[in-house]
Amino acid sequence: MCDGQPSFPAWNAFRLRPTANAVLFSFLLTPCFSLPTQVPQTTGSLLSSASGLQQLPGILNWCVVMLVLSNARLFLENLIKYGILVDPIQVISLFLKDPYSWPSLCLVIVSNVFVLAALHIEKKLAVGSLSERIGSILHTLNLLTILCFPALVVLAVTSITPVGAVLALATHTILFLKLFSFKDVNRWCREKRQAKAARSRSASGSQKANGEVTLSGVSYPANLTYKDMYYFIFAPTLCYELNFPRSPRIRKRFLLRRLFEMLFFLQLLVGLIQQWMVPTIQNSMKPFRDMDYSRIIERLLKLAVPNHLIWLIFFYWFFHSSLNVIAEVMQFGDREFYRDWWNSESVTYFWQNWNIPVHKWCLRHFYKPMMKRGVGKWTAQVAVFLASAFFHEYLVSVPLKMFRLWAFMGMAAQIPLAWFVGRFLRGNYGNAAVWISLIIGQPIAVLMYVHDYYVLNYEGNP
Repeated sequence: MCDGQPSFPAWNAFRLRPTANAVLFSFLLTPCFSLPTQVPQTTGSLLSSASGLQQLPGILNWCVVMLVLSNARLFLENLIKYGILVDPIQVISLFLKDPYSWPSLCLVIVSNVFVLAALHIEKKLAVGSLSERIGSILHTLNLLTILCFPALVVLAVTSITPVGAVLALATHTILFLKLFSFKDVNRWCREKRQAKAARSRSASGSQKANGEVTLSGVSYPANLTYKDMYYFIFAPTLCYELNFPRSPRIRKRFLLRRLFEMLFFLQLLVGLIQQWMVPTIQNSMKPFRDMDYSRIIERLLKLAVPNHLIWLIFFYWFFHSSLNVIAEVMQFGDREFYRDWWNSESVTYFWQNWNIPVHKWCLRHFYKPMMKRGVGKWTAQVAVFLASAFFHEYLVSVPLKMFRLWAFMGMAAQIPLAWFVGRFLRGNYGNAAVWISLIIGQPIAVLMYVHDYYVLNYEGNP
């Protein structure tokens, strides 16, 4: 007791065996005890990049909950500040100024003239009534008229509204791409038929071993019918084929689900635009007039949330619900309208996968023909971006009747952005850069066009 230690036997036994004590403590303090002959495995932390960040479903759920709560707060704040602004009747005025004038619908109906012109040109070429040179000139004039005629009508007719003009011009743009593909594919068929005829003449003296193989489906020029032409015009694709993949039947339950989604998301889009975007845009005009840059940035960030949400809903409504409805009714078999663009780690991957019909058209009728002519890969990619920039500007500037080139510059800016992201960013960093460009880039263009349109049409007017 004189040295301050207990004198009972248990303590003495514990004190006299230090080696056994060390083994005992190591066993108690180690979560997984292993035999001394085994080499310990190295393990990393779950939140480190080396773990692959695979075991984080809880954090993903937390992000979704926080996103929902933050947007719910913003929406509630909007309701408290502005009240209910949703008015379905007001949507009609976006299409019609004069209830007895339907200029946009008339433009859509007139587009049938260009469809029939392309079909009859191909019929004449198939029977040899027109030379390839004359047919190419006629097709070129027809395609140029498809783009120029509705633009001139929109600029000249005052009763047409911007929204109605966008729908009419979008219809003609889709028709331009379809008829361009229709022209190219039929030309390829003629070239193939001529090459086959030349081979058969050269081998006319030889005996055929097993005869010719007959393929099922339509062959050229039996495809040049009104039924075939209008099936392609209404089909959810831009690339023409003589024989499209067909589904065996119409799935009624699938069709009803997609129809319900179409109607629901369309109403949701209209409501969000009226309730959320319009007030934010209207409140952004004063900072632009005063050139208050801090307030402009604040308005831009505030507009980014509803604009991006509306864009995502529009993507689902159009590419999944609407195109699947059309495909199901027409028993169209190719349903690849989009791929996993949300996983894009580069800007190029995003543009290749978010709109598959346009991507396939660009690849088939623009990119590959340029490559065959000896154009470099980078030059061909830049040309595709610039062509896309032209159509973006065409669909915005002409309906608004003002030319500011914001949409063109926004698309052209994707070229250096694609180079920068592909060169310096990889993996999650590249994916984050793509998302930032989508969330921030679109509101900038929206605010620029709205500001210029407001200044041009309303500022200074009583």
